[in-house]
Amino acid sequence: MARLFGTDGVRGLANGQLTAELALDLSVAAAHILTERGEFAGSSGSGRPLAVVGRDPRISGQFLEAAVVAGLASAGVDVLLLGVLPTPGVAYLTGSLGADLGVMLSASHNPMPDNGIKFLARGGVKLDDAIEIAIEKRLREEWQRPTGAEVGRVSTYDAAVADYAAHLVRTTTKPLTGIRVVLDCAEGAASDAGPKALQDAGADVTAIHAQPDGLNINDGCGSTHLENLQVAVLKDRADVGFALDGDADRCLAVDHEGNVVDGDQILAILGIAMRDNGRLKSDTVVATVMSNLGFVQAMKRAGIGVRQTKVGDRYVLEAMKASSYSLGGEQSGHVIMSDYATTGDGILTALHVLERMATTGSSLKELASVMTRLPQVLVNVPGVDKSRADEDAVLAAAVAEAEAELGDSGRVLLRPSGTEPLVRVMVEAGDAEQAQGIADRLAAVVKQQLAL
Repeated sequence: MARLFGTDGVRGLANGQLTAELALDLSVAAAHILTERGEFAGSSGSGRPLAVVGRDPRISGQFLEAAVVAGLASAGVDVLLLGVLPTPGVAYLTGSLGADLGVMLSASHNPMPDNGIKFLARGGVKLDDAIEIAIEKRLREEWQRPTGAEVGRVSTYDAAVADYAAHLVRTTTKPLTGIRVVLDCAEGAASDAGPKALQDAGADVTAIHAQPDGLNINDGCGSTHLENLQVAVLKDRADVGFALDGDADRCLAVDHEGNVVDGDQILAILGIAMRDNGRLKSDTVVATVMSNLGFVQAMKRAGIGVRQTKVGDRYVLEAMKASSYSLGGEQSGHVIMSDYATTGDGILTALHVLERMATTGSSLKELASVMTRLPQVLVNVPGVDKSRADEDAVLAAAVAEAEAELGDSGRVLLRPSGTEPLVRVMVEAGDAEQAQGIADRLAAVVKQQLAL
């Protein structure tokens, strides 16, 4: 049977693959596994374990929240309902409230009909693969149910947004007074927390797409649709714009001229800022193999090392933990600042980019110019045997030829998809036409050599 847990929890069509029954059963199994592993410390004050549960505004989050709460309480876990809150906010409060378990209901940047369940261990950290596998194995097992006074209690924590926003502001040291910001909240989980945090830090904030109705999350807005933000920044003559996704764990930006500033550029800005103030551990940033070569080159010029991982913020986080690095991220806008957060945090990212602008007196365009993005072409080749991608001699020769042609001015990456029968061909070069030509040529070889 295929694994339920993907790279970021359990996701699917709400009330389709992701049903109330599954949400309840997963919550019961998670409670059992973490109890047996000694993860629960009875932090609720009652001797029972404590869980916090948050969600994004999707309408399906209401019934899924009820199912999760029912599962946890029936397993003897006390539950604090956080309401609508970003994923990093749930992670923060899992730690700050001393909870034994955190649960976030969100499908991030996915369309509204989808939803997801993400479990967080003590301290607000993601569960490792072994625990997720153990939870799956325990689904729908027979168990001794607590009764009477032993069942869990359910209450609401009304200070969730205020506590989280205050935490974010405390991570900054310089007021953002005078900086005009447009913040696209994606009709999502940060529609309250995002504007509040930036305003409390001193910025002049115009919030757009900040009126979620349960149906409009990510609909033509947020980090996957930057067009409205570009228009709003130019119209308002703002200094900068930021776009979050549905659960606000990622952030992309737009400068005062409407130019997009992606996750690689943001990572470069923060890497140099943290190096300058002595907070960049080992003078190293963690990124993925999909990071633009221009980013790697810029970090080399700045004397900053780059540790590259597989694609996925969980792999970035694993590498950061292993070597105690303080900054990592992805081109998509997932940025992890481990001094302040256990996961990517879009609002935190925006605040620290703004602080760098305030500290240096530079515009975002000037800060982002530290790196030049090389033209990057990605071609997906479907219907192939991806398992042979690393073994085919003809394909290896074609890649070697392309790499020789590019020299130090570009690179080639062939990456089998983790979920589909396809191979992704990525080529970077100093010239867009050259990148496209090499990518198309390699894609043709992949199709010919790995055809099913």
